[in-house]
Amino acid sequence: MAQNYKQLRIWKRSFELALKVYKITAKFPKSEKYNLTAQIRRAATSISTNIAEGASRHTARDFIRFLHQSYGSLKEAENLLLLSKELKYLLVKDFQPLQKEIDEIARMIYRFIERIKG
Repeated sequence: MAQNYKQLRIWKRSFELALKVYKITAKFPKSEKYNLTAQIRRAATSISTNIAEGASRHTARDFIRFLHQSYGSLKEAENLLLLSKELKYLLVKDFQPLQKEIDEIARMIYRFIERIKG
């Protein structure tokens, strides 16, 4: 079952999302550096990290478990970005493309799980 995670579209999209989150959160208030900023970054990086770790596992069941964790991290990041928008740390025009990306990645994760299940 082990495969090269860097070849997976789902990993590439998740990794790109994490890069975008890092850029956007760099503009957050300094007072949030160890709070909201760090928490969003951890959640965003966890998405692609779980995909990479799952892809290295030797059973489909293990890979699926990591994909579910990846989905949970995606939703955590989404929630924290929503909070950031409401706190006015993130402009609506910056949030909307992220929301679209999150929705697409969520669909990709579940389609991938279904494909692995066969």
